[in-house]
Amino acid sequence: MRSSSSLQLLWVVFGVLFVSCDAFASNEVSALNTLKEGIYEDPLAVLSTWNTVDSDPCDWSGITCSEARDHVIKINISGSSLKGFLTPELGQLSSLQELILHGNNLIGVIPKEIGSLKNLKVLDLGMNRLTGPIPPEIGDLTSIVKINLESNGLSGRLPPELGNLRHLEELRLDRNRLEGTVPGSNSSNFVSNINGMYASSRNVTGLCRSSQFKVADFSYNFFVGSIPKCLAYLPRTSFQGNCLQDTAPRQRSTAQCAVPPPAKSHPGVGPKHQPTLDGLKHQDTSKPAWLLALEIVTGTMVGSLCIIALLTALQRCKSKSSIIIPWKKSASEKEHMQVYIDSEMLKDVFRFSRQELEVACEDFSNIIGSSPDSLVYKGTMKGGPEIAVISLCIKEEHWMGFLELYFQKEVADLARLNHENTGKLLGYCQESSPFTRMLVFEYASNGTLYEHLHCKLSFFSVTVVCINVFQ
Repeated sequence: MRSSSSLQLLWVVFGVLFVSCDAFASNEVSALNTLKEGIYEDPLAVLSTWNTVDSDPCDWSGITCSEARDHVIKINISGSSLKGFLTPELGQLSSLQELILHGNNLIGVIPKEIGSLKNLKVLDLGMNRLTGPIPPEIGDLTSIVKINLESNGLSGRLPPELGNLRHLEELRLDRNRLEGTVPGSNSSNFVSNINGMYASSRNVTGLCRSSQFKVADFSYNFFVGSIPKCLAYLPRTSFQGNCLQDTAPRQRSTAQCAVPPPAKSHPGVGPKHQPTLDGLKHQDTSKPAWLLALEIVTGTMVGSLCIIALLTALQRCKSKSSIIIPWKKSASEKEHMQVYIDSEMLKDVFRFSRQELEVACEDFSNIIGSSPDSLVYKGTMKGGPEIAVISLCIKEEHWMGFLELYFQKEVADLARLNHENTGKLLGYCQESSPFTRMLVFEYASNGTLYEHLHCKLSFFSVTVVCINVFQ
């Protein structure tokens, strides 16, 4: 009888362990896998151990688990040259205490879901290429002690919700494109102490509600107005390179802060370290191959055709399914797919409707080039130029949110190019029902499809590494 009871107890223990491991695998490991999917280039292979098939996530590089090995408490993948996006699923890592991705090449926006990490103490995303505003949800990080967002391309105003962070000791926002005022307080109820000043009243707002900063840096942005009194104890160098009403030197002119200029190089690079043209070209070559060609398209549209074909080929490596022509596809079942983008990204790029392109290209019958994964049409706009339309043939369910973000970013960059050897982008087409992604170029008649398609094959042979993102 006693032996039977012991056996039952043993099964209960094993059952509890199984449930714990299963819960860990279904939630946090899934979030880690999604983070890996958002990385399109891993030159140092730091994520090569991230394999859920035959390994324990607690043994993955850059991952630290709790003592019970049932939760992820730290991610530290700094200085690894990762190129990719922050995925919103990071918000599922409820026990995470430190997220350190400093010194990579991450692009896109900071997902608002990061605000769900109530146990997070360190958020270090400095020295990347993140854009867009700082999400106000960051004010929900009630345990946060350190935030480092330096040297990115962040824009917009500082959310006053930063003042909710009562334990915040270090805030680094220098070398971004932030604007507006530093959210402090108009209250004069501040009491001096040995370290600086602290608020003596609850009727304060913004950063004055935060704890005493040990380190704070707002330099080299586009802030205007005055320095809040509650932050007057900080060194003047913490505010230089702005348009603040301050007698300290090295402030920008007021005109410079009226309209912050667009980032033309690696975000966060100071004026003394602007890259040369050669440096920019070198930087471009590190981008994913399927988008690199959007930036180096030849005099014909076929360079872009090859690259779009590569994109869809990569997608097909994951899905192993047939390709569907976008305008023949019914509305997607993924009606609520969330895509995190900068709403201002394509504001200056003309957007065509699928209907007008269908008319211009004679009901999409005038095909001048094709590959297994994309089609090129020739058309004539009413009263306008001849055009070449590159259409992606891909299922919407395989069009991930981070691909949408990067697609839009590169369309915006391509629209700014103006070179004699570069096909001029006239606009794009982006519709959800039916799912459509098209690029519209000015038609160039020099060269044949066959010649340009085949002369570039050797270039694409070096891009096989990109396939890893879909494995």
